[in-house]
Amino acid sequence: MKVTNLNGTSDNVCRCGSWLNHWKNFSKQSLPDHCSVTNCNKKPEVGAHVQKDNSYDKNWYIIPICQDCNAKTYSSLEISDYIALVSANKSETCDKV
Repeated sequence: MKVTNLNGTSDNVCRCGSWLNHWKNFSKQSLPDHCSVTNCNKKPEVGAHVQKDNSYDKNWYIIPICQDCNAKTYSSLEISDYIALVSANKSETCDKV
């Protein structure tokens, strides 16, 4: 699956303590050993805000990736198909609990 990493979202916060914790709390998956970006073998360090690369779904999601991939500014990232996309909409997740 291809996603776009959303830059300039670091000011967004949630009650989970971090966006990586947010992903852990709501993905129903274990934290992967490697970054969600295909062919990256680094450990996931942050929860990145992303959007699916399509014209229909403009929702924001969180995925676990490394700092280096999170800093990349190109428009599209190929991520592993098994990684859960967790809604970044707090009213659907951590503010709902």
